[in-house]
Amino acid sequence: MTQGTKTSTTDRRSDRTKAAILRAARERFAAQGYERTTIRAVASDAGIDASMVMRYFGNKAQLFDATLAIDLRLPDLTGIPADEVAEALVRHFLERWEGDPADDALLVLLRSAVTNEQAAARMHEIFAAQVNPALAAALPPELAARRAGLVSAQLLGLGLTRYLLRLPAVTTLTPDEIESGLAPAIQATLDPN
Repeated sequence: MTQGTKTSTTDRRSDRTKAAILRAARERFAAQGYERTTIRAVASDAGIDASMVMRYFGNKAQLFDATLAIDLRLPDLTGIPADEVAEALVRHFLERWEGDPADDALLVLLRSAVTNEQAAARMHEIFAAQVNPALAAALPPELAARRAGLVSAQLLGLGLTRYLLRLPAVTTLTPDEIESGLAPAIQATLDPN
């Protein structure tokens, strides 16, 4: 085996270990929040020694930061008629959360932001940097800036009640029912009047 082959094998194993740690950490943070999650529990879930978590991520705060690399993957709203923007946003978030809510970094962040200042600050950054520009593609920029916070509140409220608090009145609804019920409220928020 050559040095290059040995290095690439080691790199792949290292990447798999990091991915396993991040997956386990996201699931733990999502289920238990920041305060109750421990390095030992994450390591156990990943099937490795706790020292490996420390080796790759340093400490719990740095591990938490690594799990919060979030791209909302918002759709390009440029070509969407203004009266369909709310439907597109609700559909996007439902599709994202319905895919695998246990492994969604956004839900980890939402759960943790309530009790952890670092998580709350990260939530502010993500929504300011991603929602406002996405809305500005479909709305006048000054309106998008004023409405982004309210739209974020509505979408995060959906995430909180459906996936974290699991309120029966929300969890029993189909995605289509949620879209038809929530989109008009978000559209009213987006209207310039």
